[in-house]
Amino acid sequence: MIKTVGSICSGIEAASVAWRPLGLKFEWFSEIAPFPSRVLSEKFPQIVNLGDMNDIPEKLINENICAPDIICGGTPCQAFSLAGEKRGLNDERGNLTLRFVDIIEANDKIREKKNKKPCIVFWENVEGVLTDKTNAFGCLISSLAGLENVVEMKKWPNAGILEGKKRNVAWRILDAKYFGLPQQRRRLYVLAGGKEFHPEDILFEIHDRDFEEYPVGTLKFKKEGHSFEVFREYSDCLYSAYGTKWNGNAAAYNGSLFVVQDDRIRRFSPLECERLMGFPDDYTDIKGAKRTNRYQAIGNSWAVPVVQWIGKKLISNDSSKKYIYGDWKKYIDTSLINKYYDSILYNFNKGIIDMGKLKINCTEQPEECKFKSLKDIISGDPPKEIYISPVGCNGIIRRKQERNLKINTRLEKALLKVASEMTEEEIEKKSRIQKRGKHSQDKQKIVYV
Repeated sequence: MIKTVGSICSGIEAASVAWRPLGLKFEWFSEIAPFPSRVLSEKFPQIVNLGDMNDIPEKLINENICAPDIICGGTPCQAFSLAGEKRGLNDERGNLTLRFVDIIEANDKIREKKNKKPCIVFWENVEGVLTDKTNAFGCLISSLAGLENVVEMKKWPNAGILEGKKRNVAWRILDAKYFGLPQQRRRLYVLAGGKEFHPEDILFEIHDRDFEEYPVGTLKFKKEGHSFEVFREYSDCLYSAYGTKWNGNAAAYNGSLFVVQDDRIRRFSPLECERLMGFPDDYTDIKGAKRTNRYQAIGNSWAVPVVQWIGKKLISNDSSKKYIYGDWKKYIDTSLINKYYDSILYNFNKGIIDMGKLKINCTEQPEECKFKSLKDIISGDPPKEIYISPVGCNGIIRRKQERNLKINTRLEKALLKVASEMTEEEIEKKSRIQKRGKHSQDKQKIVYV
């Protein structure tokens, strides 16, 4: 029976928000970033924060900390994202993925000593890890499965199973916008456990209904005495630099991370971002918190309802292989059989898997969807500092024109309206800056001729 949890790269602890109401007990956290650590200290003062995850294997082996039933973690995603230049295992942060496996091995060594089953492993990351050139995902799941050789693929499927001699591993991409959050947030979720554990029972579902389309809603509305306009029913994915960086980001031009409130354009507030991720209101509003701290911590966290959905299925799981009657053989990746004789890899990239007697859903959308719109998370009392100035609006329009970018037409209209309010002093200053920039470019051309 699952009772205890250890958390790696804890952040602001979406896992605790999701799983503690289910009756799971968190034994320890591991977080080094200052602001998230302060959030943990305030929200969970009774739970120890171990700090650096590199020290955890030794602490487990020496039994300085307990060896829990579940270990969850989301090792730094920057190594696999565009923002981090996708350096994978060549990035120190990417190598923490392998240290995560060391922690699992140390944990299970102590559990075996005490006649306990291997722990359940939960890992979350950006979908970019599936196309990582250093094969970090292959290293992770091969190590978890106990393979002697690392399985290599140019592009890993969005869902699949790897059955190894030590553990069974399953993975699936899920999108938070189908779980009651108005945010398109596709993330990879990995589950693993001992040979008696079948992670596919948790992550995959029997497909017996038609998929639901995201409902179309009103994009102009009144709430709390204010007039609002949004540009889509749900937002693009929140990122850690949200609120500080806009240049080149798609959301700056499709409008999905902008709100028009009473004819002024603004970002989402930290409160609204908390709601976009499924956290309680003002969860990160601790003493001395800066908006940038809150934005970064929220953007780096997990989608709470998705994690809770998986947690509920874990707790209710009876450890039986539910899909045993299906025809699994046709989804075995036969190209790997001769090379990796100690494992079986099932490729479920097609999403809906036809097993003959039943169909299995491995898509980003669950069988039972929950929908909310941006209207549900909007608050009418945001801080003044998150409004975009006329100069800022003008800058977005200028970059759109210079780079010949597409832009939401309603957004462009709203930007132009605010930009028209630039003062003569601001217009003159902008002109001087542009002239200096042109002069500098001309000088460089002369030098290189």
